[in-house]
Amino acid sequence: MTAFSAAAKPRIAVLEVELNDATLQANTPAEQQRTASMRRLLERALAQSGQYEMIAIDVADQAAANAGFGYLFAHDDAAAELGRQFGADWVLVGQHGKPSFLYSHLKIHVIQVKSRTLAARYSIELKGNNSIVTQRSVNKLAAKIQAFIAGKIAMPE
Repeated sequence: MTAFSAAAKPRIAVLEVELNDATLQANTPAEQQRTASMRRLLERALAQSGQYEMIAIDVADQAAANAGFGYLFAHDDAAAELGRQFGADWVLVGQHGKPSFLYSHLKIHVIQVKSRTLAARYSIELKGNNSIVTQRSVNKLAAKIQAFIAGKIAMPE
């Protein structure tokens, strides 16, 4: 009998993305729905590679760990603790900022659970607000995150 040890797949938890809408007509149902789709899109893009085990963290558990808007985004240790509770190696915390009707930006913090620190930070501008723009932007972020976790690129500046 031959014994072998397969390396475990990195376990990634993607949290719900928070909307920071500063437009005159802020937090419309359409923009809330678009922002809510970003988590699913990012999870799907990362899962497609087959390189990761996706860890589900319920919205209620995320809300319980969140002391207020932006708390988990700003407190890497709290996001890491939430990830640790669910067995994740990495936690992705996101904010969707919308300063204008013309564009928005999606920021993702990649938190390493073991060290309880921000390992990488990514931001991408979304020009327009349709689903194709959102999907394309999330896919670009997912590719960068995959390359970072695989050790192919260093932490971005």
